[in-house]
Amino acid sequence: MNIGVDAAALGMANTVVAATSDVNSGYWNPAGLMHLEDHQVSIMHANYFANIAQYDYLAYASPIDDRSAWGISLIRFGVDDILNTTELIDSQGNIDYNRISLFSTADYGFTFSYARKLPVPGFQYGVNAKVIRRIIGKFANSWGFGFDVGLQFEKNNWKFGLMLRDITTTYNVWNIDEDEYQKIANSIPGENQELPESTEITAPKAQLGIAKKFIIRYDYSILAAANMNMRFAKTNDLISTDFVSIDPAMGLEFGYTDLVFVRAGVGNFQNVQQLDNSEKVGFQPNIGLGFKYKGIQIDYALTDLGDQSTALYSNIFSVKVDLGMFRN
Repeated sequence: MNIGVDAAALGMANTVVAATSDVNSGYWNPAGLMHLEDHQVSIMHANYFANIAQYDYLAYASPIDDRSAWGISLIRFGVDDILNTTELIDSQGNIDYNRISLFSTADYGFTFSYARKLPVPGFQYGVNAKVIRRIIGKFANSWGFGFDVGLQFEKNNWKFGLMLRDITTTYNVWNIDEDEYQKIANSIPGENQELPESTEITAPKAQLGIAKKFIIRYDYSILAAANMNMRFAKTNDLISTDFVSIDPAMGLEFGYTDLVFVRAGVGNFQNVQQLDNSEKVGFQPNIGLGFKYKGIQIDYALTDLGDQSTALYSNIFSVKVDLGMFRN
């Protein structure tokens, strides 16, 4: 749920909390759904870890009236066709390759979003209700629930955004198949003798954003945006204290006649420990391209350009469609 969606946003290093204004706002800041003028759908696909893991996203959103909007989205992150070798050796101690089977592990996130304008001009808020489903073959599965709250404010063409993720703390409760677990409990003597923890907790996080769009000679535009991503724990983020750790990010989008877009961004600033115990600052530069024509927008992003961070680069594609175009 922290990876991100929409190649346009990822190309700008996720700096869209203040500026998001389409169907993908359900993920970035549900308050942005208030900018929708018609029904929209969005899909995205990305490969991670040398195509081992697949990341997919599907979303739909529409206005309810002139003061409210709603949306739904589904995210899947999975690794399929994993070799299960837990029964490779039979009861006689012989290796039998016919005993190898395949299984998948996948995480699902289903989100329902609602947005509404506040009585104060320029303010709008949004709320996400999330259901998390995690499956590890037939070995274990879990259910989780959580909430996000977002706020946007615009004045004099400056946009501000605040996103509070997992504001109530998101809990995942695991159900472990004890029969399957016992098959591997003694594979390493003295290890894995007790069942793993059955509760997984996701602590609250906050994102503060600012953005402004500049129009140059009517045809050209520049969207400049920045985020402060905050976690309430001591981490390897660039700014780290016992109370809060902050990871800044910056992004730019150059547009031509609202038709062609070139994007760049940098984020994920981390203090990375080297082999000699020294530290250096790692960061993640991203670039992207976008094309929009008659309500159809196709975007591409290459994340972690130049391999400056500990993350592995990924090619990401997404498509966004304004469904109102089919009624014209």
